[in-house]
Formats: sequence, structure tokens, C-alpha cells
Amino acid sequence: MKEVRPGNRGSARKVKGVPKNVDEYLAGVPEPARSTLNKIRAAIRSAVPPEAAETISYRIPAFKYKGVLVWFAAFSDHCSLFPTASVVEAFRKELKGFPTSKGTIHFPTDKPLPAALIKKMVKMRVAQIESKDRR
Repeated sequence: MKEVRPGNRGSARKVKGVPKNVDEYLAGVPEPARSTLNKIRAAIRSAVPPEAAETISYRIPAFKYKGVLVWFAAFSDHCSLFPTASVVEAFRKELKGFPTSKGTIHFPTDKPLPAALIKKMVKMRVAQIESKDRR
């Protein structure tokens, strides 16, 4: 399977150019992908430390906390979460049924979003970042 990387072609965004912030990115995403991305955004936000910030990285939304934690984006038939390869591997069993590649998970926009699982993956990413910071 071809690895999907943040910013690849096939984006569902209709607005050209680099968005200035996450709200601007979302404004250019058609439904139902926009609703799915808002749910992903809320799940991520609920799992990150209060000082984590939203940003645009590789032309897509991301959350930063001592470095980029995760990216998320809309594509023509799914939304993707990019939590890094180590997180995808650690949650391989729980992700059964969702298409994945090395560091990416695809969530179809016509199926329920596993928000609790997204929160667990983001919390693992935060722990990874914090453990690096202690070294």
C-alpha cells in the first residue's frame, strides 16, 4: 500500500492556497468531511494539554505541543489522522477495520468515528513527546 503523507494530493479542500489557520482550512472542506474533521479536532483537543496549540503544517491542520503531535486532514472519500508510525503500530489491533499505512489512519466519512480511540492515541503521542523532553 502506498504511504499517505500529510499534504498529499487528493485533498477534499476546495480553497486554493495555504490556509492561515485550522478554521480557514475547515471552511474549505465540504460536508460530510467537515463534520468528521470537527469530531476528530474535538477528540484531539480533549486529549492534549491545555498549552497545546493548533497550527497548519504541511498545508493541513495539526496540534503542536513541544513539537507536532498529530496532523489531520480531509480527502475525497475519508479523513485521515497522522499520529506517527509508532502510534499506528501500537494500536494495530484496535484499528482493525480501518485502512492504515505506516503513520496514517483513514476514517471513512460515512461511518461512526472512534473518538475514544483517537483520544487514546493522542495521549500516547503526548506521552512520547514528554518522555523525549525528559531526556
